[in-house]
Amino acid sequence: MQTAQIENARGGRFAFDTTLVLFFLAVDFGQSLNSFGIDTLFSSLTLAMLVVLPYFLPVEGEKPALGTWLFGRTVIGLFAMATGAMFGQTLGTVLPETLRFLPMTLLIAAAMFSCYLQFYGILRVRLAR
Repeated sequence: MQTAQIENARGGRFAFDTTLVLFFLAVDFGQSLNSFGIDTLFSSLTLAMLVVLPYFLPVEGEKPALGTWLFGRTVIGLFAMATGAMFGQTLGTVLPETLRFLPMTLLIAAAMFSCYLQFYGILRVRLAR
């Protein structure tokens, strides 16, 4: 019972897995900031949705205030975009060029993990009351 209260106070499981997806998407977006195209537009829209929409996922317990939620997620996104921009600058000089797709690979793995946790949360067996 106490661990459930601590988990809800920190934002719950949904905040952790969607934050991983947000981080890796922002790293991939930061890596491709120099190119402006339709893919950059779609990535920025997806990034904006990942900042806001996970707040509205159903949870058991109380949600944090929307303002603090958005501020925290925006800080994480900006930090990850800066990390991605630095990662993109080091490709070919410090790091081998083959690591170019590492952020997208980690994004796909984090998205699969997030989907698993979300479906588990929806479909888990609950006792009848």
